[in-house]
Amino acid sequence: VDAPRGISLQNGAVPGERGKQDKSIKRGNWGNQIEFVLTSVGYAVGLGNVWRFPYLCYRNGGGAFMFPYFIMLVFCGIPLFFMELSFGQFASQGCLGVWRVSPMFKGVGYGMMVVSTYIGIYYNVVICIAFYYFFVSMTRVLPWTYCSNSWNTPDCVGVLDGNLSSRAALNLTRLLNSTQKRTSPSEEYWRRYVLDLSDDIGNLGEVRLPLLGCLGVSWVVVFLCLIKGVKSSGKVVYFTATFPYVVLTILFVRGITLEGALTGITYYLTPQWDKILNAKVWGDAASQIFYSLGCAWGGLITMASYNKFHNNCYRDSIIISITNCATSVYAGFVIFSILGFMANHLGVDVSKVADHGPGLAFVAYPEALTLLPISPLWSILFFFMLILLGLGTQFCLLETLVTAIVDEVGNEWIIRRKTFVTLGVAVAGFLLGVPLTTQAGIYWLLLMDNYAASFSLVIISCIMCVAIMYIYGHRNYFKDIEMMLGFPPPLFFQICWRFISPAIIFFILVFTVIQYRPIAYNDYVYPTWAISIGFLMALSSVICIPIYAIYKLCRSEGDTLLERLKNATTASKDWGPALPEHRSGRYAPAFSPSTESHLEVQPLQPEKGRSEAVAASPVQGSNGSAHSQDSRL
Repeated sequence: VDAPRGISLQNGAVPGERGKQDKSIKRGNWGNQIEFVLTSVGYAVGLGNVWRFPYLCYRNGGGAFMFPYFIMLVFCGIPLFFMELSFGQFASQGCLGVWRVSPMFKGVGYGMMVVSTYIGIYYNVVICIAFYYFFVSMTRVLPWTYCSNSWNTPDCVGVLDGNLSSRAALNLTRLLNSTQKRTSPSEEYWRRYVLDLSDDIGNLGEVRLPLLGCLGVSWVVVFLCLIKGVKSSGKVVYFTATFPYVVLTILFVRGITLEGALTGITYYLTPQWDKILNAKVWGDAASQIFYSLGCAWGGLITMASYNKFHNNCYRDSIIISITNCATSVYAGFVIFSILGFMANHLGVDVSKVADHGPGLAFVAYPEALTLLPISPLWSILFFFMLILLGLGTQFCLLETLVTAIVDEVGNEWIIRRKTFVTLGVAVAGFLLGVPLTTQAGIYWLLLMDNYAASFSLVIISCIMCVAIMYIYGHRNYFKDIEMMLGFPPPLFFQICWRFISPAIIFFILVFTVIQYRPIAYNDYVYPTWAISIGFLMALSSVICIPIYAIYKLCRSEGDTLLERLKNATTASKDWGPALPEHRSGRYAPAFSPSTESHLEVQPLQPEKGRSEAVAASPVQGSNGSAHSQDSRL
């Protein structure tokens, strides 16, 4: 019995068992295709869909913004998404292993790992703050409802203070409409109690113990969900990827029944067609699509690497990309219906209460929720949704790093101890996140958000496109996809990959450079040394690419630089489908894998082994149908 099990570990399939022809027993696969789609949706749909897109939409011309947004989705978002999914699925390797396709560019994979590390550190801090708000919402009266707390200042003006006379209300309206910004109870709760904000990024102050505890909780949750890799996280996403839509729908139904909700939604959707000619609108649309889908983070390649070889990732990429963008639009209705109600209650314009980022999630929206009956219930639902949205992305970020490490080492010892690798990465992530729970933590969090994963992602993605399409060769890649899916990529995608998508990526890069403004948080302007650290973080991921390329050139065989360059960029011998069953055509080994399996099995059960080998030969490399060239879907 042990010998066939050994063979299954080596080849990924026991001869004659057609059910295992398309599975990698050694690495593992998704339990079924729904798990992969839900995980990818959870990865793509994150906090940005709720706290960034609605704000971008209303700021860039409302409904008119949808036009450039969907243009960029079609010409850049979906093609890049499909490219990364097909890349990972074909090789069944993480973001490092796939660069056997052109070993000199393995630095791109290291760059992706660095980016995922940065994002993984600060993303879980945002989740931990959501956990904190989730826990403190379990009370009869939300703590940011009134101005009568020890942390409040005399400037605090609450919308629900019981002693608010008509004169005070008039003063409140005048204050809101004036240039001076009012201080709300939710803002003071956020700045003076939750963060206990220091006056400078260099003044770390003390660690906020409640946040540290919540950070521990969020890392424990992430680790437990990934304890068995995709086997366990694939089950968790049935809840984490779907329940946010239930909460969004509950909040949407509650929101549109409120007075003033229509004003907010109108503000969100009214098209300002004159803005469509503004380059900034197109730049924002392209950037939002690019960052929202998670391109160049390494997560898409990693998730797709656990697919079966013949999975239709073309269909998946379209479903996931459209779901992601539809969620962004839907979240806009949820956010602006409540903000419209709040603006109506205060008698001010919606723009006075609209915000984005942490300001929306932890100040503006929570304050609006205090106006609703049973406000703690809505607050619990809202923050639970934020936690789930964040966890869906965090699972993939951690799995990207773990998979890259395990695939790179690649021996049986580390594969059996993958859980310990996951634990090690989670503990390191927790320790690196501790400085972000100090009194200056929010400054560092926003610095990482603005620099660690901005233009570096664009450069990584651009180089990946060039490496696959022009170094490895577009014809080779199109043949690989045909071998995997049974049909070549549609002509539209071929044109996008070769010309349009790289051009749009380059446009995003130029736009990012032109539009660059030094980071600020409310009235606080970051010092030069902090911005320098931000640029170093951005550079640290991009610098991996030239450093590894030079290292590979020095290690490659060849007498001249040109020979070394050719050898360093040529696909290595082990590039191609991971399982021998799928290595047909130009990837076919000198002898048939079924013959090899037959010879290994023969000493145990000669007759059965021979009949199984014969039975297995028609499905060689296909997934259920005989073929000489490529497979059916």
